[in-house]
Amino acid sequence: MVMATVTATDANFEDVVLKSDKPVLVDFWAAWCGPCRQIAPSLEAISEEQADKLTIVKLNIDENPATAAKYGIMSIPTMNVYQGGEVVKTIVGAKPKAAIERDLADFI
Repeated sequence: MVMATVTATDANFEDVVLKSDKPVLVDFWAAWCGPCRQIAPSLEAISEEQADKLTIVKLNIDENPATAAKYGIMSIPTMNVYQGGEVVKTIVGAKPKAAIERDLADFI
């Protein structure tokens, strides 16, 4: 199966996220984070279903601490929605797919 989500790094964040022509949800996560693993399948499904409207990007905070620090990520999972290079919404914590979709209703 092709993963619909995109992986971001400190190096490519600007190109992948800030310069995107559609809204981008960035999932700030870490391998040791249980709730991050819980929401991953939901984000993958949303990414596949809404690929034409929204890009979902995953950023591992342990491997890319500079970007996490720049955006003040204090707890994970945290998801920021970027539009036009700006954070337009922040979603904190693990939620069921339907709740994430409600939070993203303005963008999908």
